[in-house]
Amino acid sequence: MTDRHWPQDDIDCMSAALAEAKVAMDNGEVPVGAVLVENGTIVSRAHNCSIMNKDPSGHAEIAALRTAAQSRDNHRLPGSTLYVTLEPCIMCAGALSQARVGRVVFGAYDKKAGALGSVEDLSTSRALNHHYEVNGGLRADESMALLRAFFQSRR
Repeated sequence: MTDRHWPQDDIDCMSAALAEAKVAMDNGEVPVGAVLVENGTIVSRAHNCSIMNKDPSGHAEIAALRTAAQSRDNHRLPGSTLYVTLEPCIMCAGALSQARVGRVVFGAYDKKAGALGSVEDLSTSRALNHHYEVNGGLRADESMALLRAFFQSRR
């Protein structure tokens, strides 16, 4: 979908997710950022925090879901859209289903661990009882550039 014409709202929300990814990178974390949107309003922002928190579930998607669920006092977030700079992994794809997210928009495809089309596609899995729309490739080059810079700096 990299050649798709993206609505301005999607571009703006991915800009916010990219800003979160930069915060992660500044903190020594893998630069992945996410924002959760309801009715056109960002209700949570998050970035990877696995290293800092010594938490294997410290992915940006999980953190954004937790914050939104707590602020809504509900573990379900129906109709919401998650914008994330990297294709979600299996853990995050499952959490998105559990939260009843309506749509996921991601930046870079993850050819090693992506669970929304690259390695697996849990968005359509019969094993999950909730499915959501998936749109990938928005600002993928910028997302990949952050990831490359991070991993090159670690070598």
